Amino acid sequence: MKKKKPHWLNKRFSFRKINNTKRKLYGVDTVCRQALCPNMTDCWGRGRASFLILGNICTRGCLFCNITAGRPLPPDPREPGKVADAVFRLELSHAVVTSPTRDDLEDGGASHYAAVIRQLRGKSSVEVLIPDFLGNKKAVKIVAQERPDIIGHNIETVERLYFIRKGASYRRSLDLLRAASDFSNTKTKSSIMLGMGETEKEVIKTMKDIRDAGVSFLAVGQYLMPGKKNYPVRDYIHPERFREYARAAEEIGFEDVESSPYTRSSSATKMKGLVEK
Repeated sequence: MKKKKPHWLNKRFSFRKINNTKRKLYGVDTVCRQALCPNMTDCWGRGRASFLILGNICTRGCLFCNITAGRPLPPDPREPGKVADAVFRLELSHAVVTSPTRDDLEDGGASHYAAVIRQLRGKSSVEVLIPDFLGNKKAVKIVAQERPDIIGHNIETVERLYFIRKGASYRRSLDLLRAASDFSNTKTKSSIMLGMGETEKEVIKTMKDIRDAGVSFLAVGQYLMPGKKNYPVRDYIHPERFREYARAAEEIGFEDVESSPYTRSSSATKMKGLVEK
């Protein structure tokens, strides 16, 4: 039986605010829209957006994700400039850039990420949320050597539930985060979603594994089923439990933690040292 959303997950959308930001994007895509992010009204209402590069088709199709799986188009060489123009129009001081997984590309899209970072340098601070690049350390280095302000990669869920992440590997993702830290002094960030059937013991172990991989920042949020065909929500986690996980993560050693039902990894970070505008 489908679980009913609790009252603390009732958010209202302002389409007027959304449309105002959409006009300034001039066709540049966002993960906000593709992933049906529940924070879209809040972020777009303040002129903020998390950019989706390398198209809106993913080569995998994780069970929790709303982005369409299929055969993507080749990268658009004009896209880095378009993203930079959108950042200028929205007057962003901090830009978040992510993409679908592109296993069809030799470097997983790493060189495209690098081009976007170069275009944004001097215009805003940059946070990239990268796929696992199939464990290609050279691809990670291509991104890291451009020195974005934050390199993020999401663990998403506990190891036992990794069948939800098609084509992914828990250990591969941890190795990628470790490599990102090793290749530069850039801070790294990861995220996990709760409510998929994980246990408290598994969550604590996952947080420890992420911290052991050298990650500085952690985001913990509630999984919300974006469509009827996606993996179902098993539990709605109470806000107090999120606060308890935040305290546990701080004790584990993370520099800063965002933990709440509406925390999303692709939202502009509020982490220490990079406070959004």
